[in-house]
Amino acid sequence: MKLRRYVAALIFAAATVVLTGCSLVPDTEFREVIHNPFPQMKQVAVLPFFNQSNDPTLNTTEVAEAYYAALQAIPGFEVLPTGVTRVQWMQYTAAYGEPTSGEDFQRLARMMGVEAVIVGSVTDYQAFYPPRMAMTVRWYAANEGFHPIPAGYGLPWGTEDEQHIPRRIAREAEFELARSQLATQTPLSVDESAVGSGTLSGTLSGSVGASGPTDATKLHQVGGELPLPIVASDSNPIAGDNSPQCFDDLAYQAPNAYEAPNAYEVPLPPNWPDPTDLIPAPPSPVRPALAINHDPVLSHTRLYRGDDSYFTNRLSDYVNTGDDARPGGWQGYLRRSDDFVRFCCHLHITEMLESRGGSDQPDLILRWPFSRH
Repeated sequence: MKLRRYVAALIFAAATVVLTGCSLVPDTEFREVIHNPFPQMKQVAVLPFFNQSNDPTLNTTEVAEAYYAALQAIPGFEVLPTGVTRVQWMQYTAAYGEPTSGEDFQRLARMMGVEAVIVGSVTDYQAFYPPRMAMTVRWYAANEGFHPIPAGYGLPWGTEDEQHIPRRIAREAEFELARSQLATQTPLSVDESAVGSGTLSGTLSGSVGASGPTDATKLHQVGGELPLPIVASDSNPIAGDNSPQCFDDLAYQAPNAYEAPNAYEVPLPPNWPDPTDLIPAPPSPVRPALAINHDPVLSHTRLYRGDDSYFTNRLSDYVNTGDDARPGGWQGYLRRSDDFVRFCCHLHITEMLESRGGSDQPDLILRWPFSRH
């Protein structure tokens, strides 16, 4: 008797699903989750944006407000209101002149009482379809001891999660590492030779002070694709050989996935950047020595186009996982210039942070569309 009731219940449930058009089965979507990976830069201020585009009608105040709103929505940030920032900017300009150098922006940040100021510029803009917007944004830390944070810093290199790092982020980290390494191999000009010059990368492992993000592990090999330190071997006889070497032939000497190499088999220049620079340094019992830096600690430049598949895919995910009840879907954002600008600011911040360890597990969203009821 019980078996008959059980079978009857299954048949009834199956019939209900069929008759109701599968309304019991929800749509599943994943919403990206971003957080501030740098506790040393919690309190920040967004300065008025500059308009370097060919469109004189662009309202840079609205761009700064859009960047402010997108940044304030990310957990871990406390952003100074744009009105307060504008007043203090004017007070600083009246007393010291308009800030133009990194040292000026750092002084302004200390005067404002924030840990970083954000200097942005719109270098290209087009409102009509397909809309287009190019942005360059630089973050200057109030603390002169903070150094540039490269793309790829704080990501789980050398762990099982490394396979989940997006290829575009790995490529960006690969490029920045190669750029830092090539800086040590570039001849100095006459002026640079007179005053001396350091590496382009600075102290990457101490980028944001002694207590950087601690959730990453030591690096063994960065995805097998980053330019690794050159080591002589039987298959790669570097000494006395001027022929170009392929990165695939290079061997990276590390005991295991949690230890950095102790020495190289060939001499390398001082402060040679290697993949371990992408891994946060362990805590130190003493404060690090001050090495003054006036360069931006974060820098991100991107061009967004309304007819680019990468951009529209991310826009579609952003709109579908939100609760915007206006008609038009993600295509409507391409027709409304204010919405387009707001999403460009959101995506710009998201890309910059997720490439430096600011991405969390995405939220699972279940939805039952009204059309199925």
